[in-house]
Amino acid sequence: MRRQGKLDNGRQTAPQRTCAGCRVRTVKSELLRLVVVEGVIVPDPRGRLPGRGASLHPSLRCLELAERRRAFPRAFRVEGSLDAGPLRAHLEGLTGGQSG
Repeated sequence: MRRQGKLDNGRQTAPQRTCAGCRVRTVKSELLRLVVVEGVIVPDPRGRLPGRGASLHPSLRCLELAERRRAFPRAFRVEGSLDAGPLRAHLEGLTGGQSG
């Protein structure tokens, strides 16, 4: 019987998360962790901020998909709208302002 969280060769599997934008499930290390601080979505690249987190591919395309689908209030389990401005600025800095 295979033990949960282990590969057949005995090594540990990598934790998986689902992108809030494109809904693709992938390893946690490929996604950017996000948290809400006073109604603002803040990137948490080190994964150290307290609170409920959500994951997103570090691309503007996935951010736009998440905003269009209104995924952030559901992912963070909060009412109302959230400000994604700082997150958008962070992603634009990573991609050099390109949207893809």
